Amino acid sequence: MKLLKAHGTILLFCIICFPLHSRAQSLPVGTPVLEDAYRRAQLLGQIDSTISFTVRPIFPVVSLKYKNVFDPTQTLDSEKASKSDGRLEYWNNRIILQLLPVTLQQQYNSDHPVGYNDGAMIPARGYQTMFSTGVYAKLGPLSIQLRPEYVYAENRNFQQFYKEQDDGVWYWYSELFNFIDLPERFGDKPYSKLFWGQSSLRLTFNPISLGISNENLWWGPGMRNSLLMSNTAAGFKHITLNTVRPIKTSIGSFEGQIIAGRLENSGFYPPDTIRSYIGYRLYIPKRDDWRYINGVVLSYQPKWVPGLFLGLTKSLSFYGEDIGTSLRDILPVLYPMSKKNNHGDELPSIAKDQRASIFIRWLLVKENAELYWEYGREDHAYNSRDLMLQLEYTRAYIFGLRKLYQLKAKTDQYIQINFELTQLEQTNTNPEHLWRYWYSNRDIRQGYTNEGQLIGAGIGPGSNLQSLSISWIKSLKTIGLQVERFVHNNDFHNIATKDIRGNWVDLSISLLGEWNYKNFLFSAKIECIKSLNYEDLYQPAFEDPNQFWIPGKDIFNFQGQISTSYRF
Repeated sequence: MKLLKAHGTILLFCIICFPLHSRAQSLPVGTPVLEDAYRRAQLLGQIDSTISFTVRPIFPVVSLKYKNVFDPTQTLDSEKASKSDGRLEYWNNRIILQLLPVTLQQQYNSDHPVGYNDGAMIPARGYQTMFSTGVYAKLGPLSIQLRPEYVYAENRNFQQFYKEQDDGVWYWYSELFNFIDLPERFGDKPYSKLFWGQSSLRLTFNPISLGISNENLWWGPGMRNSLLMSNTAAGFKHITLNTVRPIKTSIGSFEGQIIAGRLENSGFYPPDTIRSYIGYRLYIPKRDDWRYINGVVLSYQPKWVPGLFLGLTKSLSFYGEDIGTSLRDILPVLYPMSKKNNHGDELPSIAKDQRASIFIRWLLVKENAELYWEYGREDHAYNSRDLMLQLEYTRAYIFGLRKLYQLKAKTDQYIQINFELTQLEQTNTNPEHLWRYWYSNRDIRQGYTNEGQLIGAGIGPGSNLQSLSISWIKSLKTIGLQVERFVHNNDFHNIATKDIRGNWVDLSISLLGEWNYKNFLFSAKIECIKSLNYEDLYQPAFEDPNQFWIPGKDIFNFQGQISTSYRF
């Protein structure tokens, strides 16, 4: 009892005496307009070049000493329409209440679901919207960010995996979806759900924050994809210990985060659960248990090479009922990854789903540019010889670059060129294990998902993406054009259909726009998509025995996105 009273006295003293700059308000991952504006500002030399942007969300109040997280240009006070900033301060600024932006995001798909990096939104045809707002409160080092998200999706019916595919193809289709919780459609009714969203409860002692959070995370340097943590799925409940600004030492700066969280199942099923093949039922029910996830990211910026960031990420997950009581059970990321034997079978007694990556981001401020790369593996090599012999085994990677060109006639305007390549398709390094899709797992049969969506790269298992965009930029305003080639699950195609005319490839062109007007932020995307061999079904447009490269039937999809935010 005396010990509890002593701890309470210490905590009360910290709350009363801790200075204002401990305010740990985050900028949520995927915030339209603002998040990328911070990163662009770094390329232009306008903010601290030791911030890696590989451990997100970021905390601009602490790391940049900004008063308003949602004002990266620090001009809102002079431009806004209202004198009210939605902020109340008491007790010599030790108690702060702040209204968070009101945001409405809307999306429409004309033919079939398209889209990722949209948080709690789901893959759905038709109209969909997500609404979020909330309040931030601070008392000394204690902060509460309550920002729930409500999602409604029309969730109209669409063509899922074709029943006309032969049983052999359906067998391989089941081999994937029996080992990952990735439903094509979230039920057959309109979808409506309230999430905790970007909410958190933290104790922050600059530069470290400890708390409970449901916020989305993004680890690594990628902009369109991340191998281990992205905002494709809804945020999940987790305990977090993280930096809120770079920790500067005699050898350079460090940022990092370690989490322990809970992943939930979707509760939805594949399109056909009664189909059989050679006497065996293809659908295998999954274990109904939540999953524990433990992950870590670390970024290091050597002081001898300004602008260079080196980092690693790692995660392990297993069923909640299998959690032990030892430190190794609770924080397995602090220990070496579980080794495999040379046939790829796990040695530990309990089932685990593990993956890791290393990354580089090179910020070139003088060139207003950045280069980045991330390389990951799902299966730990048995030893160094195995690693050298099969470096490509279960690998995935992301490579990207961005460059800003200043317009000579307009010194505050730029042309931005951005390219990113993501490769999740596996090689044939080990032909015995071609079924080892990224993010699926034969033991943790929900795979690397939360609420039925991927935690990592949103393009999904076995997929590849090439993305190129060119944009005009002036402060928070951008207008751009984006072209992409999205190859859907080539691993499945190479095993199941094998027809070189039948890969499912989406070719898209998009018009992008972001704009600010006083308190308002607007973001919009208009995308036209041509799906070649949709759902991996090659249907020749006509019959001609003298031709091999007969065009297949294509499907067109239109997607529109618009986001509106009001900042206080």
